Amino acid sequence: MLSSVQKLGNVLVRKNMMNGAVQASNYATEATFETQPYKLHKLTEGPSTTVKMTRAEGLQFYKEMVTIRRMETVAANLYKSKAIRGFCHLYSGQEACCVGMESAITKDDAVITAYRAHGWAYIRGISVLGVLAELTGRVSGCARGKGGSMHMYAPNFYGGNGIVGAQVPLGAGIALSFQYEKKPNVCLTLYGDGAANQGQVFEAYNIAKLWKLPAIFICENNGYGMGTSVNRSSASTDYYTRGDYIPGIWVDGMDVLAVKECTRFAKEYALQHGPVVIDCSTYRYHGHSMSDPGTSYRSRDEIQAVRENRDPITNLKNRLLTKELATEDELKNIEQDVRKHVDEAAAKAQADPELPLEELYNAIIIDPPADMRVRGCDVSILAKTTA
Repeated sequence: MLSSVQKLGNVLVRKNMMNGAVQASNYATEATFETQPYKLHKLTEGPSTTVKMTRAEGLQFYKEMVTIRRMETVAANLYKSKAIRGFCHLYSGQEACCVGMESAITKDDAVITAYRAHGWAYIRGISVLGVLAELTGRVSGCARGKGGSMHMYAPNFYGGNGIVGAQVPLGAGIALSFQYEKKPNVCLTLYGDGAANQGQVFEAYNIAKLWKLPAIFICENNGYGMGTSVNRSSASTDYYTRGDYIPGIWVDGMDVLAVKECTRFAKEYALQHGPVVIDCSTYRYHGHSMSDPGTSYRSRDEIQAVRENRDPITNLKNRLLTKELATEDELKNIEQDVRKHVDEAAAKAQADPELPLEELYNAIIIDPPADMRVRGCDVSILAKTTA
């Protein structure tokens, strides 16, 4: 018996679909884990390093992270086959960030991020098809194929922003709206280490602290801004201290449980006291974008070492198995189901039609007055001028 495991249900009965036999399996329904210590700035207490995870949570986290990883692998292949054009920034390696954070907030909380947004788009409620079809410019895309990789939106998910660092003051504005409307919600504003030196980031820090906005500023620090390591671009790489007068937390961004607990703590703090800065230490396996091989400024050995020792999916898998929260067969079945689901979505994303040309003039303005006509934006006027 593992001392840290609570056996809340003694026996789960599963039916073997192959032979109709009934199998009884002893599962742990909850287990306790230790995370790496957090680094704190202007905080006397931080998140707990002892965290609990239920069997249901663990299986859900595993499915979500495997889905994002597979979705990004398929996206890379679609880009190489020229089914995806333009920019394409992949999230492979960073899955624990969005999965852990999402599990600590509600759908009424808001998220705004940069252009490495596919994982966040999925975890905020956009289907795999919605992501892949958007990438291929098809009608099933979450923005009907109009936005592509950099512009994906869902309720309380504000993108996907293509201008480096520009989402940070926007995130402060979303937090201001929550405060103004007296809503018990926070805005998670994410940016990369490459954007961390942008002036507008510090302007957003200032106003958020001045007005005690319920804002959580999160640096998804994957170690490299385009082709430049953090050590070559930043005089201080302790991004959790960069808010100066704003409290900060460093968290292991490859550990979904640490990220969840850190975000839970930060949300509770932000609602009571104002903004928090989080330095979420993670890693990207691909280059900055698909046009970047990602090996000219770092070694293949470095990437392989992270895959072997820090991979968020492998680490979660080992925890689930070690604490008897799941079996190898269960996790393998999840992987197979995910692969089938993502591959089917990819096939539809390529088979779907593109939008017709006249769609270009739709959705220019919300609820226009009945007598309002804008040359080039009104289909009837367009038809007359092109006849």
